[in-house]
Amino acid sequence: MRILIMGGTRFVGLHFAEAALAAGHHVTVLHRGRSGAHLLPDATHLIADRDADLSALRGRRWDATVDVSAYYPRQVRDLAAALDPGAAGHYLLVSSMAVYDTPAAPAFTEDSPLRPADGPEPDAVTGETYGVLKVQCERAAREAFGPKTLLVRPTYVIGPHDYTHRFDYWVRRLARGGEVLAPGRPDAPLQVVDARDLAAWMLTLLERNASGALHAATPPPFTFGDLLDAVASAVAPAGTTVTWVAEDFLRTAGVPERALPLWPGSPELRATNTADPAAALASGLRLRPVADTARDVPAFEPMPETLTPEREAELLAAWHRR
Repeated sequence: MRILIMGGTRFVGLHFAEAALAAGHHVTVLHRGRSGAHLLPDATHLIADRDADLSALRGRRWDATVDVSAYYPRQVRDLAAALDPGAAGHYLLVSSMAVYDTPAAPAFTEDSPLRPADGPEPDAVTGETYGVLKVQCERAAREAFGPKTLLVRPTYVIGPHDYTHRFDYWVRRLARGGEVLAPGRPDAPLQVVDARDLAAWMLTLLERNASGALHAATPPPFTFGDLLDAVASAVAPAGTTVTWVAEDFLRTAGVPERALPLWPGSPELRATNTADPAAALASGLRLRPVADTARDVPAFEPMPETLTPEREAELLAAWHRR
């Protein structure tokens, strides 16, 4: 296939491009040239800003288009307008589990109600607007590219090249050993997917001409405790312990959720982390063990907004004194 990737030089897009090239497909990546321009030497690179000028797409045709960088519905509409009729081929949008309204029950499926999104397009991506914008992107995609549109809704994506370093924080912290502070309860639902597994599966979906919406997530029940246990089994030295500290205690101490990445700190987050991926698994999604992902995560500098060792020690000491 001739495949266009909107993005393609970071994280999920990069893993997808590598998988497609390895499978013998012809890959074009459209990106701004700001990161990863030296990567993917076997791909065709189109340097453009999708928010400014997409004229580089004119006169070209692809069998499939994979959109990993659409955060606003106008970006989807502008892409469709910039392409010649039918030039996108089979369109795949990487969406998010954040599209769902708070699910009514665990193990919810792809027909669960979405967030209300009939208002104006938010002008910035924030924690509050992200889900609404993704709903609007999905709607714009179906309107622009038709009923064959493929919508992939991943949960937290982990693995090499993750520029958010959310999962990486726990790999680094558990590898350091000692007493590790974990927020909340070990039985809090949490779902992840390795970016490499996500990419390989998306390619399979395109090769099979799939359509519709599909989840990409660890099958429930899977919890925050399961995740930390898996990471610890891969990287933690002997004697490492995990101490679960109550959410109310942490909030009273002024600890923001971003300081302990992946903390499922709200009922809404916990509910959304119980998605049923049965349809994805039946369509070819294969998930590697979380411990294997942990072994493949490279070392990185500590995230500036996460707990320092000193602050973690203070909190643990206060927790034990309570």
